[in-house]
Amino acid sequence: MIYSTEVQHMCPIAKGANHGPAPIPEEGKWVQSKEITDISGLTHGIGWCAPQQGACKLTLNVKDGIIEEALVETLGCSGMTHSAAMASEILPGKTLLEALNTDLVCDAINVAMRELFLQIVYGRTQTAFSEGGLPIGASLEDLGKGMRSQIGTTFGTKAKGSRYLELTEGYINRLAVDAENQIIGYEFISLGKMMDFIKKGIDANEALKKATSTYGRFAEAAKYIDPREE
Repeated sequence: MIYSTEVQHMCPIAKGANHGPAPIPEEGKWVQSKEITDISGLTHGIGWCAPQQGACKLTLNVKDGIIEEALVETLGCSGMTHSAAMASEILPGKTLLEALNTDLVCDAINVAMRELFLQIVYGRTQTAFSEGGLPIGASLEDLGKGMRSQIGTTFGTKAKGSRYLELTEGYINRLAVDAENQIIGYEFISLGKMMDFIKKGIDANEALKKATSTYGRFAEAAKYIDPREE
């Protein structure tokens, strides 16, 4: 340790206030975190890249400073999906500090990691007051039916109005429109369910029918339109 001349000539004074860091809530306990191994919790965070053409929702389950589970969901950029694939390999097994200083390939994922780090080390986690936290695998419960991310994709113009393309229920197949050309419902296909049916040996056409349903006043429509073609 090197001290400046000014400090070397100072007389020592005892340090009175030495009560340690303020405790933070972690999985049902109050913890004075001093080391990275003192940190536990499950939480979510959102990140974005510099040009803001894509976003990432990152979910981490941390136990004793180690990332035991990572769910990486990306939107808006084709390259991000491959980055997400790599991030799901990179993150588990790393400490929070390692992950914060690891290139996660896509800047949106890096930013999400930064935001999660801040939440976790300040005790702002989903499991802050949940005794024992959540088991590994808990993040998958946030996914929709058929283990697919819950997304919404809609498009609208002043000239032609709105088009629903995909919502939480699934792929929008047809829109129901009333006599005044207002959307009153839609037909959707749950792609996750359809693929599950097909994997169980059900014929693809039958699987499509079983995975198709409607929402709203679909049966009362004056006409039906394909939002991708009409």
